[in-house]
Order: sequence, then C-alpha cells, then structure tokens
Amino acid sequence: MPSTIGLISDTHGLLRASAMRALEGVALIVHAGDVGNRDVLFELAALAPVHAVHGNVDDPHVPELAGHRWLSVEGWRVHVSHGHEVGRPSPALLLRRYPEAGLLVFGHTHRAVVHREGARLVVNPGAAGPRRFDVTPSVARVTLSPGQAEVEIVPID
Repeated sequence: MPSTIGLISDTHGLLRASAMRALEGVALIVHAGDVGNRDVLFELAALAPVHAVHGNVDDPHVPELAGHRWLSVEGWRVHVSHGHEVGRPSPALLLRRYPEAGLLVFGHTHRAVVHREGARLVVNPGAAGPRRFDVTPSVARVTLSPGQAEVEIVPID
C-alpha cells in the first residue's frame, strides 16, 4: 500500500492552520529546515512522526534537528537537507551531491520545485512560513510506492 509523506520547509516559527490541514492523514512529516522554533515540531508531531533538519537560521544544536537525514520509505532512499550546504541549491546540485538518493527533499529557496530526472525525484515544498519573495506559501504531499512517486504542491494561506 502506498505511503503519503508530508513535506514542509521554511516555517520560520509560523505554522499556519492551513498547513496543518494540508498535512492531515500523512504517514510521516519531513521538515526541510528553517523551522524557527521547537513548537512547530511539537504541533506537527500531533499529526504524524516528524523528521526535521536544521536550516541556515536554525540553531544546529537543537536535538530534534539533524544536519541532514536519510530515510527509507516504500523502497525509496530519501535524503533530506535544507539545501544551503550546496550554496544556492538546485536539483542538479543536489542530485550530484547525493547520488544514492532516489528522492531528495530540500528547502531554503522558498520556491516550490518538482524535478524528475530518470527514476530520481527532487522536491522543494516551498516556504510554509511568513510570506517572502512574493511567493505563495505551500507544502507538499508525496505518495510513494515501490518505483513510483506522485507529488502534489499544496498552496496554503
């Protein structure tokens, strides 16, 4: 049976009710950094288990925030990082940096991205926190089954 994971990034301390609604029913939540404060993680954990990484504005010493994470979901090797470790993150840079990942999740740019390259997938759910850079806040839902992935970018307000 496929698993749906929720992707969120760049909350910067703001967790909107619309983001919580968009992530309802997921099996797990991945936060790709710039969390802002631990309350965001505690609130998300009410929906599903949370795996989070620190972003460039987070305290890297918060125990819940790793520098990057590796997960295995439905046969997919998933890598999660904020993306700032490669400078200005792009799908091409992340695909080169983490060649063993089938699904790469990142944040930092505040812009939603879905990029497929062969059997590999790169997703930035966009920024879910305060509006910046004239982009619509968003999260993502990714439904994974062995060899297949479907991505939905969900605008929030």
